[in-house]
Amino acid sequence: MASSNSTADLSPKFQLPTRRSIMAEAKPASPAREWLSAQNAALSNFQKIVAELTGTYILVFVGCGAALTDKVQRLNMLGIAIVWGAVLMAAIYALGHVSGAHFNPAVSIALAVARKFSWKQVPMYILAQVLGSTLASLTLRLLFHDQGNIQPILNQYSDPTSDLEAIAWEFIITFILMFTICGVATDPRASKDLSGVAIGGAVMFNAMIAGPITGASMNPARSLGPALVSGVYKNIWVYIVSPILGATTAAVVYSVLRVPEPGRPEDTNKSTCNNLYTHADP
Repeated sequence: MASSNSTADLSPKFQLPTRRSIMAEAKPASPAREWLSAQNAALSNFQKIVAELTGTYILVFVGCGAALTDKVQRLNMLGIAIVWGAVLMAAIYALGHVSGAHFNPAVSIALAVARKFSWKQVPMYILAQVLGSTLASLTLRLLFHDQGNIQPILNQYSDPTSDLEAIAWEFIITFILMFTICGVATDPRASKDLSGVAIGGAVMFNAMIAGPITGASMNPARSLGPALVSGVYKNIWVYIVSPILGATTAAVVYSVLRVPEPGRPEDTNKSTCNNLYTHADP
């Protein structure tokens, strides 16, 4: 009897922690937890800004640096185009899993139009990209001061190329770049392991074709940075408007080729590049 009573007295005590835990789970999130969640979101945005700024800096520093180095050691257009493609490929694999590796305002805007990127993040991405390009151009101006100016890294065109022809060139090559991005980095049917190679390759052959004519910008930030540092803004509007139009058109056209993404269990063997270009808030 004594043993039975002892068990009866103890059993409610053993149930108390379970009851309390259930009540605790039923309570709404505390202000501290909500504050921590907001802090984590802010940290995530900060990381994306740093990634876009750093990636654009590397892209412009290396790509435009090749154009300035060409004055010291001849690289020719083929060599410069290879450098642009290779540095973009490296930056994509290095930072694609952090920010999506846009490094280009035209890409950010086009993805937002295609609903593959959050509109509320577009301004901070563009600001980071332009700042990264400007800092890279300023660094190159300091390091290549013996050349007197950074004229070789400015996107320019001259006779017999007209404004309309320059707009067409930048529109077409940016369309090709963005169409490649949509196909290899934003479509769930695509294999994304080599997406960086495909995107870098698109930049490389675009630069080979259009580089001698317009400079093959494809990127408003790449054109704005050197223009801000040098103070030369001739035809800068072409390199802002045309890439944005070309990228947006490519995103819209590729949307026709998309199919609804089927529901499937999450793949535990994702590549680090599977988040390329698609960092959007729900």
